[in-house]
Amino acid sequence: MVNKVYKALTIAGSDSGGGAGIQADLKTFQMLDVYGMSAITAVTAQNTLGVHGIYDIPLEGIEKQLEAVIGDIGVDAAKTGMLSQPEVIELVSAQIKKHGITKLVVDPVMIAKGGASLLAQSAQHALRTQLLPVAAVVTPNIPEAEVITGLRITTLDEMKEAAVRLVQQFGAGAAVVKGGHSSGEPTDVLYDGERFHIFTAERYETRHTHGTGCTFSACIAAELAKGHSLLEAVHTAKQFITLAIRDELGIGAGHGPTNHWAYSRQLRADADKLKKGQ
Repeated sequence: MVNKVYKALTIAGSDSGGGAGIQADLKTFQMLDVYGMSAITAVTAQNTLGVHGIYDIPLEGIEKQLEAVIGDIGVDAAKTGMLSQPEVIELVSAQIKKHGITKLVVDPVMIAKGGASLLAQSAQHALRTQLLPVAAVVTPNIPEAEVITGLRITTLDEMKEAAVRLVQQFGAGAAVVKGGHSSGEPTDVLYDGERFHIFTAERYETRHTHGTGCTFSACIAAELAKGHSLLEAVHTAKQFITLAIRDELGIGAGHGPTNHWAYSRQLRADADKLKKGQ
């Protein structure tokens, strides 16, 4: 008997350095036993030192990727990453509606870890009006949440206010405002449309955090694809990314990638301990 194969689609840019974008998403899907597919929106020449070139994929190419994958293989959940131009956002939003994809995680990628802009100024309006209303959940960090909502965010209460605004004003089904850019413990706020859920973890001082947002949102998408609740998916994503940061790979001379092996290795280690204790 063949086990059910859960399938997740990432619609994002390619990171040639492998730490973020499509590459990080597919690694995350694989580590969580989800079959990963992709529709590439842009190709970047990138390493841990920064983005050295951005090359947009023609709209027709993006549309054909989406139609090919969704029409044949099917999608249990999807996520978006780098959608740099308003026309790309409009296309992706239309495809999400056309194919009835309800489990959509929107990672509003705006700025690369090295500082390069990944979202055109003209695309911000399309993000707010076209993409957020079809999102099951949106996962901005604090700077991204500030840009989208227009709020200044320095406290937990302001993170909550931003999360509410993302849902009630901009139409997302739920919002996770990530607190990695704040001081103290990295605290994330999930607002599910009715109540708040707070997630905290230990902070690890490291420069190897490239792709954290991509990985976090990909984890949520993978868990939603498997049928878990949003609360369960965010809980797993918080664990996944915390371990990926803690067990750094130390790759590159700049902002290195996180460790996508860390979560599954920790699960195996915990299982071994439990087995030995029996």
